[in-house]
Amino acid sequence: MSLRAAIVGACPYPVPQGSQVYLRETAHALALAGHDVRIVTYGHGASDDDGAFPLHRAPRLPGFRRTAAGPSLAKPLADAALVRTLRRVVRDHAIDVVCAHNYEGLLVALAAGKRPIVYFAHNLMFDELPQYFPHRMAGAWKRAGRWLDRCLPRRADAVVAPHARLAEALRGLGCAENAVHVAPPAVDVAAFTPCVAEDAVPPVLYAGNLDRYQNLPLLSEAMRFLRQDLPDARLVVASAQPCALLDAEHVAVPVFDALRAVLAQDAVVA
Repeated sequence: MSLRAAIVGACPYPVPQGSQVYLRETAHALALAGHDVRIVTYGHGASDDDGAFPLHRAPRLPGFRRTAAGPSLAKPLADAALVRTLRRVVRDHAIDVVCAHNYEGLLVALAAGKRPIVYFAHNLMFDELPQYFPHRMAGAWKRAGRWLDRCLPRRADAVVAPHARLAEALRGLGCAENAVHVAPPAVDVAAFTPCVAEDAVPPVLYAGNLDRYQNLPLLSEAMRFLRQDLPDARLVVASAQPCALLDAEHVAVPVFDALRAVLAQDAVVA
């Protein structure tokens, strides 16, 4: 049965970061399964779209060009514009199902009023939300994150978790047992060049974004211990963002093709 699906992300698009790549690869997987897919996002991105799917962008907000994750004063306005855009896409294209990525995408989908909603979970807010605010406020934001974890995912008609640990956590927070499904993020392996192991000690490679919730100081500390046994061990950070880690080599990957080239090299991936 072929469905008309709208994949909504409350984020700029395209951006070479995990959430946006997850969203795009979801679109590819659904299209390969025979479904009609449209992507609905904010009004800006870090680069031009590749045109693989119909892209419906919300109106651009003057001065809002941020691509990093996290709260901002412009976010509520961007989300309100995205709700209106999603409603229009649902109406004009007879959408059967809304696939919402991340918490804000779920909020937008709920506000748009179209059912069913399939929520693609990326995280829990309990441990991520405090990372965006000063440490002295961590307790308050942990409580707010836990409230979001208990109230929002359970309102979707189905939940897709990328691994069993998150799935079990969501069930424990009130999601119905049979509503939560584990499906690793879709990846087209044909798009990547197989890595060939070399004789030299490979570098440690980190290829995610550099936001605070990723806890990169932990990676630096791990490298410090590693270098006690392997003094020449290298840490390579491949990211579209500037890297402030003094003990790392930074490789700029402004587009996904650049990241594919990095991943084709011999490395131990963190």
